[in-house]
Amino acid sequence: MLVELGLMEQRHKAVLEVLGGLPVVEVARRYGVARQTVHEWMRRYATFGFAGLFDRSCRPATCPHQMRPEVEARIVALRRAHSGWGPHMLRYQLEKEQLDFVPSRSSIYRCLCRHGLIDPQKRRRRREDYQRWERNRAMELWQMDVMAGVKLADTTELKIITGLDDHSRFCVCALLVSRATARPVCEALAQAMRRHGVPDEILTDNGKVFTSRFGIVRGEVLFDRICRENGIKHRLTAPRSPTTTGKVERFHKTIRKEFLSGRTFASLEEAQAELDAWVTWYNTERPHQGIGMVPPDWRFALAASDAAPPVLVELEREAEPFLPAEPESRRVQRIVSANGRIRLVGFEYHVGRFLAGELVEAEIDEDGLIGIYHREVLVATHARRHLAEKEPAVWQKHRRPRQEKPKLVGRPVTRKVEPSGSVNFAGTAYRVGNGYRGQMVEVSLVGDTVQIKLEGKIVRTHEARHDKEKEHGAFAVPGGRPRDKK
Repeated sequence: MLVELGLMEQRHKAVLEVLGGLPVVEVARRYGVARQTVHEWMRRYATFGFAGLFDRSCRPATCPHQMRPEVEARIVALRRAHSGWGPHMLRYQLEKEQLDFVPSRSSIYRCLCRHGLIDPQKRRRRREDYQRWERNRAMELWQMDVMAGVKLADTTELKIITGLDDHSRFCVCALLVSRATARPVCEALAQAMRRHGVPDEILTDNGKVFTSRFGIVRGEVLFDRICRENGIKHRLTAPRSPTTTGKVERFHKTIRKEFLSGRTFASLEEAQAELDAWVTWYNTERPHQGIGMVPPDWRFALAASDAAPPVLVELEREAEPFLPAEPESRRVQRIVSANGRIRLVGFEYHVGRFLAGELVEAEIDEDGLIGIYHREVLVATHARRHLAEKEPAVWQKHRRPRQEKPKLVGRPVTRKVEPSGSVNFAGTAYRVGNGYRGQMVEVSLVGDTVQIKLEGKIVRTHEARHDKEKEHGAFAVPGGRPRDKK
């Protein structure tokens, strides 16, 4: 009668055959695997028993090029502070901060998806899908439009008459009006030309304030008359084609996100003053992604030759002394689960299976980093995945300043004396003596010293010379590494 054996049973049977005396090569040939695979089964069976024969994940234990938690926390903080910044702008900001390692644009995108700050299901357009079209130099073409959405405290809604240089994205006009009729629009155009010069062409949509193309009465409107008298060619978009004036439309999106988001103003004068300050910052300081991460003023002044560019004087700000505030630390105790993780505010953070069942402390600093300590030794660092306002109130009630770390006293571990007369603890060799070769001794950490005992008697005492961060790895294998059976 034929009996079908499961995968784990076949592996177990192969291990028993090798332990029974059969050669590894013959067992590997019978089961159709490589001899290295049989050796791996033997090592895992000797370490973990039958449970070690189950399939394991092929995921590597470490990833040398993984993004550091400090960089990940900085990316998350910048994104939450500036919701309109994408991966390209975040990478530019990290480069300005002169970090040792700046991740790529795709790595920043995956980081934002991992923290739920970007919807991964949303389709990302490829670079080749964008058809960039712009004039060769400044003052060749202006794009003008009218934007609504500026709210006052008395529920009045204002409109902004905007103008943008096609080549440099320089804002030439941003005038607030209560009603965007023909005369305010023309006054905004006249102010822009008095300040920046006369462009060669102006591109607008088919609004009645710009043209009578689709009006009941045909004729020349005031806007067309100003263009004709100043030698400006007035270009119009096709009906229902807002992408033709895409640059000024994108500028409206920037205004809504970075200037108008959730804001109301007391009066038109106050709103105009703040808008002028924001436009100055936009033109002179804010890097623009569409023109190579430089301010529009740089490209406008560099390329404009026929018309004299405006003289933009940056106000010198008096340097104020910077006094960094002392960071507040918050710690909370957690028990490490069987899978080597702890849970904080609905999110799991990896610590290590070798600390399963141990009590650890999680500390959160103001930069969004979570440090996990075991016996006052840092064992893991992660970027905070939860929002700061959702942290439990008990953390804020039981804040305590960082104290001086006490000296660690570890439990004894067993080590075999090597033929050289030394034992290895935390990656460092400590001398025992040639007379103790091959014997099992106990190694314990007491204060700043390493004590070596044989049958309860101290044989040698050395000053600790190993790396403190490797002590937990030594305590994780108290019996030493398993030896291969020959």
